[in-house]
Amino acid sequence: MDDLSDLLSPDAALIGVAAPNKKALFQQLSANAAALTGLDARLIMERLLDRERLGSTGFGGGVAIPHGKMEGSDRVTGLVARLASPIEFQAIDDMPVDLVFVLLSPPDAGVEHLKALARVSRKLRDKAFVAKLRGAASPDALYALFAHADTRDAA
Repeated sequence: MDDLSDLLSPDAALIGVAAPNKKALFQQLSANAAALTGLDARLIMERLLDRERLGSTGFGGGVAIPHGKMEGSDRVTGLVARLASPIEFQAIDDMPVDLVFVLLSPPDAGVEHLKALARVSRKLRDKAFVAKLRGAASPDALYALFAHADTRDAA
């Protein structure tokens, strides 16, 4: 499935997120994710930071997929953000990151979590798709690109 609307809701797409560093970004995205899911923002941030300590989730090309398993979560949920300015992320290619897709899963969603991660990763490795994300004029356009991945000019 190319469409990622099962992971994202229209209000889970953010544009112009301003953060000076990774920790500040995680604080901001955790607050947004908490508002969407009803989960505790501090716990979300802890899970993202725990995962990040294992190695950067910045996989190159200015893209990162921070993720974690969340107690209290009942389904795999995503949040996508385009940053106002790229930030240092210790990515594998040492490039700063400006596109972030947060993925949160229930603690027992082993295979489901890995499949969602693979789907998101596959989309974000597509250079043409990433270029469209960077050109999206609004959060709605950003969401539409993920929700209607086959639509050519969603932006």
